[in-house]
Amino acid sequence: MPELPEVETMVRGIRAAVEGRELVEFRRCPCPRRPILLRPALAAIKRRSEGREIVAVRRRAKRIVLELAGGDAFVIEPRMTGLVLLTDPPTTEHLRFEWRLAGKKRPSSLWFWDRRGLGTVRLFTPKQLAEALGERYLGPDALEMRAAEWAARLKAMRRPVKVALLDQKLVAGIGNLYASEILHAAGVHPARRTNGLKAKEIERIASAVRAVLETAIRFEGSTLSDGTYRNALNQAGEYQNSHRVYDREGQSCPSCGREVVRRIVQAQRSTFFCPACQR
Repeated sequence: MPELPEVETMVRGIRAAVEGRELVEFRRCPCPRRPILLRPALAAIKRRSEGREIVAVRRRAKRIVLELAGGDAFVIEPRMTGLVLLTDPPTTEHLRFEWRLAGKKRPSSLWFWDRRGLGTVRLFTPKQLAEALGERYLGPDALEMRAAEWAARLKAMRRPVKVALLDQKLVAGIGNLYASEILHAAGVHPARRTNGLKAKEIERIASAVRAVLETAIRFEGSTLSDGTYRNALNQAGEYQNSHRVYDREGQSCPSCGREVVRRIVQAQRSTFFCPACQR
């Protein structure tokens, strides 16, 4: 479930605690659940990373990047249920990896927790990182795109706009939850074809992307009914209390009050919208 706001919240939550600190040990935690993908092999990762300083922590789309002195970088992809934590996890049986840090400063470790085991951890060389997460693989970050670039990219395709927003090669970082919220804020129906959007509609989409994502980051993401997402200190986000349409099928639209929120399926994903606000 973690999308751009949740991953950005994780990055901001761990940055001050781990940047500038030496990685003493990287280890796989004992876990009775299915193992998650780790590349390369553990021995190679330990050889290339232990004793190195973590020089930067940043986000690339929905991934957390830990840059090491020397150029290699850990790329953590949380996917559905992964969390990066500095404190006690929701459960100990789903702990996957530990980065043990040097010095007496607390916390002494960074943890990766994943209940469903769909996340991944990779150690990339600079070349591998550029190839895997470069422009050929991912589009511009959603928080960095402006209306002109939105217009150029959307007009070049003929797809339902909600489906287009989920295409990480078009724009990086937007997932299913926030795509519904963005289009509601923009007043655009999710089934509208991208090449038929008017200039003012695209401007509203561009504005809504920044407004929705930045507000969600400020509220530290959305913790849904399954309770999976938590920030780096194992605390729930609060943006779910501000959702206008997501997972509100059959409820009155909080914006207009005239219609109830409806749900349709697009590209095998649920889409929520208000037929009055998004004609």
